[in-house]
Amino acid sequence: MPKVLSEDAVTQYRRDGYFHPVDILDETAVAANRAHLETFEAGQGHPLKGGQRNKSHLLFRWVDDLMRTPRILDAVEDLIGPDILCWNTLFWIKEAGSESFVSWHQDYNYWGLDSEDLVTVWLALSPAAVESGCMRVLPGSHKRGSMPHDDKFNDDNMLTRGQEISKGVDEDKAVFMPLKPGQASFHNVQIAHASGPNLGADRRIGLSLHYLPTHAQQTVGDWDSAALVRGEDTYGHFTPAPRPKQDMDPDAVAFHERASGAVRDILFKDADKVRPTL
Repeated sequence: MPKVLSEDAVTQYRRDGYFHPVDILDETAVAANRAHLETFEAGQGHPLKGGQRNKSHLLFRWVDDLMRTPRILDAVEDLIGPDILCWNTLFWIKEAGSESFVSWHQDYNYWGLDSEDLVTVWLALSPAAVESGCMRVLPGSHKRGSMPHDDKFNDDNMLTRGQEISKGVDEDKAVFMPLKPGQASFHNVQIAHASGPNLGADRRIGLSLHYLPTHAQQTVGDWDSAALVRGEDTYGHFTPAPRPKQDMDPDAVAFHERASGAVRDILFKDADKVRPTL
């Protein structure tokens, strides 16, 4: 029996490549985590940017705690089994009125990971409505294999290379996945997905957490890291990520510099150019 997801939810995830919404955090927890983020941003005088968005569990203890939330891990276990690594955590923040968007793409094409069992948990820390640019997916596209992509490097595109599926997307079949604060969606690494600009009055704050079974391997470069968040890792394919003792722990920050740089190299492999860190 599944721990969190119903059998119907697991069936839908396998068939369609996604499931939403799942209640994860209550109002108090959402407010506390948003306050952690925005207090840090106020202290540095600007929103998160560049490498701060990537492998954020190495910079902020509260993100590491979110990454290990039992209810999230129970749901992930329902989908990929009990031995779980978290490869990455990544903030997706669209300011109110922002033209930032995410083009149609498949993550599997760019992450260098050899497992199709990788599941992304997209956790909302503010309203993620259609108006504010919530994610939309193309059901069943995770079973279509790799779709053709072009790198466009659009300034408003939040993806590293501005990668965009060039053929095979039918917008009429797309499904929006709106979330209330504290809710999460789950999607397969192969599914085609996108999101529009934030036309709402509040920031759209999302944190994506990328989980994979311990047997998975990185196929690009000779080094990568991941955090063991449940079960056992008997394979040792990734360097274990340290757990920060507090926000901006010096040892974890030093590890973050190498780890985020490695992910950047993976994402830009074979690209015609590399977008500057913003």
